[in-house]
Amino acid sequence: MIRVVLAEDEHLIREALVALLELTEDIKVVGQAKSGDEALAMIRKLTPDVAVLDLQMPGASGIEVAAAVASELPGCACLIVTSHGLPGHLKQALAQGVRGFVPKTTSGARLAEVIRVVRDGGRYVDPALAADAIAAGDSPLTPREADVLLAADGGAPVEEIAARVNLSPGTVRNYLSSAIGKLHAATRHEAVRIARDRGWI
Repeated sequence: MIRVVLAEDEHLIREALVALLELTEDIKVVGQAKSGDEALAMIRKLTPDVAVLDLQMPGASGIEVAAAVASELPGCACLIVTSHGLPGHLKQALAQGVRGFVPKTTSGARLAEVIRVVRDGGRYVDPALAADAIAAGDSPLTPREADVLLAADGGAPVEEIAARVNLSPGTVRNYLSSAIGKLHAATRHEAVRIARDRGWI
């Protein structure tokens, strides 16, 4: 029996996924979580074979949970299920040890197959998401440029961004200018949008 912890913040989707998985003979959902922090605590307590994680949840994201699980419980395989399959998210997930990455449009039968694959040590990435990631290429941003752009989301003034990321306003301006150039954007707002659309921030 494959023991699964499932984390999804939307109640209806979580219940539907559990109901679909419970139709299989070899998969048992031993725990359900509605946030990343709750999921991590549950995974530590129950030590399941597979953790099925929503990408974006309250508290820790699915990728952050997967990174912690890979470090602490390498026997538990992590699978991301998302409605936001951006290329950057896929690359971040794989870099953190995630073994499966599928959209929420995946059928129950396919999800069960992917759970079996990752439990057995294999990997599965939805082909369309993989193709998008290859087409988008790697992020041209340095980690610090990405941090500054993320802090700039919402149109905060430079001084406020500087306080958030513990840098001087002049350094923030330099990072913003560099990021705008690398993304071929006209403004920092456009740079934020481009980076967010590609999952780079």
